[in-house]
Amino acid sequence: MRITKYTHACVRLEHEGRVLVIDPGIWSEPAALTGADAVLVTHEHADHIDVLRLAGLGVPVHAPAEAHIPGLEVIGVSSGTEFTAGGFRVRATGGRHAPVHGGRPDCANLGYLVDEAVYHPGDSLHVPGQPIETLLVPVQGSWLKTAEAIDFVRAIGPRRAFAIHDAQLNDRGLRSVNGWLAEATHSGYRHLRPGESL
Repeated sequence: MRITKYTHACVRLEHEGRVLVIDPGIWSEPAALTGADAVLVTHEHADHIDVLRLAGLGVPVHAPAEAHIPGLEVIGVSSGTEFTAGGFRVRATGGRHAPVHGGRPDCANLGYLVDEAVYHPGDSLHVPGQPIETLLVPVQGSWLKTAEAIDFVRAIGPRRAFAIHDAQLNDRGLRSVNGWLAEATHSGYRHLRPGESL
C-alpha cells in the first residue's frame, strides 16, 4: 500500500489502482483527492473536512453518523462498523473527540483501521486493541501534549508510525516533537512532509 501524507491530517492510500483519502481538510492540498474512489472523515472540524471540495467530488464520503456536516451527503458510520470504501476494508473505532481545554464541547470522532494495517485515529488517542502495522499519530493540537502522543504510540506498539495533525507547528517545533517521538517510542517513527510518499 502506498501512503502519501498531505498537509495536517490528510492521508492518501493507494493500492492496486484504488485510492482512499482520509481527512482532506481545508488546509490539505486539492491534489490529495485526484482520482479518489472514496473518502473517510474522522470528524466534523474544518481542519479534517473541506465540505465545499467534497460536495463537488462525486464519491462516497463516510463520516461518523453523529457528525453535524451541513451541505454534504455522507454515509453515516458507527464505532465497530466494518465496511468497504473504495475497495479498501475499513473498521471504525473509538467514538469521541479527545477532550479540549476548558470543557469545550466535544464531537463524534471515529478512528479508521484500513485493511487491518493502517490506523488513522482522527482527533483521538483511542487504542483499538489489536496489532497495528502503521500508526498515523497526531503530534500537535489544542487537545494534545507530546507526552500523550508518546504514550499513545507506546500503547499501540506499531511496526512504524508517521506524524499527522502537524500543520500548526513551525519547523523548530516539528524538529523537537519529531526528536522526542523517534527517541521515546522505538516504533520506526518518521515525519513525512506534505506530498511525501512511501
